[in-house]
Amino acid sequence: MDLTTALRTHFGFPDFRPGQREACEAALAGRDVMVVMPTGSGKSLCYQLPALMRDDLTVVVSPLVALMQDQVEALAARGLGARVALVNAQQDAGRNAEVLASAASGELRLLYVAPERFAAPGFLERMRADVRVGLFVVDEAHCVSQWGHDFRPDYFRLADAARALSASALVASTATATPQVAADVVRRLGLRDPLRVATGFDRPNISFTVARPGGHEKARLLIEALRPEDARPAIVYAGTRAGSEERADELSAALGVEAAAYHAGLDRGRRAEVQRRFLADDLDVICATNAFGMGVDKPNVRTVVHASVPSSLEAYYQEVGRAGRDGADALGLLLISSRDLPLRRALIERGAEGAAPAPAVIEHKWGLFLELVRWAEGGTCRHDAILRYFGDEAETLDGCGRCDVCLALGGEMGAQDPEAVRLIARKALSGVARVHTRFGLQTAIALVHGDPDERLERAGLTATPTFGNLREHSREWLTRLFRRCVTAGWVSFSGGDRPVVILTEEGREVMKGERPARLLLPAVTTAHSTVAAPRPARRAPDADELDASGQRLFEALRAWRLGVAREAGMAPFMVASDRTLRDIARLRPRTPDELALAYGIGRHKADRYGAAVLRVVAEAGRS
Repeated sequence: MDLTTALRTHFGFPDFRPGQREACEAALAGRDVMVVMPTGSGKSLCYQLPALMRDDLTVVVSPLVALMQDQVEALAARGLGARVALVNAQQDAGRNAEVLASAASGELRLLYVAPERFAAPGFLERMRADVRVGLFVVDEAHCVSQWGHDFRPDYFRLADAARALSASALVASTATATPQVAADVVRRLGLRDPLRVATGFDRPNISFTVARPGGHEKARLLIEALRPEDARPAIVYAGTRAGSEERADELSAALGVEAAAYHAGLDRGRRAEVQRRFLADDLDVICATNAFGMGVDKPNVRTVVHASVPSSLEAYYQEVGRAGRDGADALGLLLISSRDLPLRRALIERGAEGAAPAPAVIEHKWGLFLELVRWAEGGTCRHDAILRYFGDEAETLDGCGRCDVCLALGGEMGAQDPEAVRLIARKALSGVARVHTRFGLQTAIALVHGDPDERLERAGLTATPTFGNLREHSREWLTRLFRRCVTAGWVSFSGGDRPVVILTEEGREVMKGERPARLLLPAVTTAHSTVAAPRPARRAPDADELDASGQRLFEALRAWRLGVAREAGMAPFMVASDRTLRDIARLRPRTPDELALAYGIGRHKADRYGAAVLRVVAEAGRS
């Protein structure tokens, strides 16, 4: 069976997404692979499909039980349950022994394990003696890097474990790796001449919005953001256990819909019940700590709100990426206040379990957090700024037209004189050009503000027209302006402990007037924002949007799906995704062969649900 046939048979997909075929081919050939793909873009298929086609065992190391369980259940829903299993501490010893026996007998093709399992007495020895391992997959691979936002010491032993098991190839997979982190992952896992698959970080359907509430305004903004029915289902990240309980109570009372808390302080049964109901569309809003969500594949989340600021831009992008996995419009709302900076610093210095981290670790984590703050303060397209942070210049849009900054530039807040913006930007960048590769950002600010400075005098810069060319603005305002120039990609840095500023090629073009100065200037006042967060700009309907009868059929199919899911005790999207149901509503199939043309209908789902789906289609046609 070739790759395309296997894709259609096991998953019901007609074509590969970008990068998937190359990754699958390399894994089948026994070559190491480094996969960097955005959340929801199909990373798991890059190892699941080769695993199903190989005749040995693929071991998948994953950091959270919820992630493993979700993937195992999703594969079981495709009729592959007998070939997939997991070993974890939540199963009793007897069940784990049965799973290892199945792996040893060759029945399994995919085995999911937690990283700490390799430290358990006898586990690695049993695997090495009894199981023939082909692929060794490290999911959420950024956890192996100390430069990453979610470093886990248990990941350090994985390279040794893969070698001990004589794995033919390693596959590292992550959604949140800067170029520095990706290089560190390759080095620490010892990947040998890996195929590097990086399909970009672009999530153009998410509207990124930042609001700065003061006092008790956070609750009001949160409620207003989730009041529209099309803003739900929603995930609210509250930061603490008490915060998640508080937010859930506030939203339930204000919106008249049920919102439930999810955090590690709840017993296992309660957490499982909340997650099950949310996945089954029985629960509109879940208010959680970051214990929730990693690997949970709910495609129709419409809004992700961060009521508490996460630890880094990587963490934020991973969490907000749980919105809009179905490709439809979604909102990512970050609520940030001045209190968040000292609180985050205190959390970093406190460390985990009361053990104070080393000073170098504290400064590294603080630096990651400040990158998120700079992004939040930025006055340029938020979508493009994130892509630049991850080194993905190729997918920038020169403005997404959907984030709060782009909407402000095009609306009333953007009623700023374009010529004045261009002049201010050029003056600021001329200051950077004067100190280019010689001094730091603060010296550039001192130059344009006209501050007395011995270094500027010694360099002869106080006698230039640039000295004091923006003296009418406050030092604080200029600092925010220069940060926005950094976020825009016009200014960068070079050097280690004492970095100097660099005027980039794009910045030089803006300074010379060869490129537009698309920038939202900082507000003159620093008062807290009191406006409601803007909703996403809805895109024009697709050309193939359902007509009235197609929409009725789609709703009938959704009702059928919900009944099947409840009877089977599974999430509705595991029966069929909305995309699949819409495709069926467009095709209106009358025969099994016509049904097989629908997106996501593989052989197993056609056999299991085909007759029932065709009855729904036929009944809708008669009504």
